Amino acid sequence: MNVPFLSSPMLFLQNLLQIATKELHEKQRNYNYEHFTVGSEQTLRRWLIKLRKEQQYTQQQIAAGAHIDRAYYAQIENGTRNPSMAVASQIAAFLHVNPSLFFADHLSEPFEVALTHSPITVAHCDLDLRYTWMFNPHPDFKMSRIIGKRDDEIDQNEGTLTLVDLKKSVIESGESMRKRIAFPLSDGLVYYDVFAQPLYDKDKNIIGVATASTELPA
Repeated sequence: MNVPFLSSPMLFLQNLLQIATKELHEKQRNYNYEHFTVGSEQTLRRWLIKLRKEQQYTQQQIAAGAHIDRAYYAQIENGTRNPSMAVASQIAAFLHVNPSLFFADHLSEPFEVALTHSPITVAHCDLDLRYTWMFNPHPDFKMSRIIGKRDDEIDQNEGTLTLVDLKKSVIESGESMRKRIAFPLSDGLVYYDVFAQPLYDKDKNIIGVATASTELPA
């Protein structure tokens, strides 16, 4: 991923968020995911199992909602088979998450190049402010705990409530916004410079919020 030099750190973040989102969509469209092979060590999709159980669905119910058979879904869940992009999209739509989660190992390279050893977290949430995708979260948070949740469901503190309000304002106004927010984490009170902008579908309707958050020096 080519990220041009920009004198302003916030312009860099805006550019990174836009390029990352664009490249993620391009990879989803162009890759033939059905041809991916899974190694001898299975990669259990714990986030998918947790999400299914939290939403109180059986494997059969999700399979029916995605128009696939239960055995195929079970293989996707236990990591012995990767879904096609169409199937991933159907499952993701049923569970209200981003289909790129199914291909995190194959889609992360552009982000790793830009974000390795960086204090930057990039995320998407839907109109209900529930996370549908995240990259490079703080060590306190694991993907299985985050996906499908709102910030104020993950933790109730002044920081998460401020972040929820920021995202609501972005959706209501359709404008990009920026705010400095403090979060109480395991390593103390950590400040982030959060840039948030609307996410749009192909018809230019707002479908959520994208955020790029930079941890600030203590």
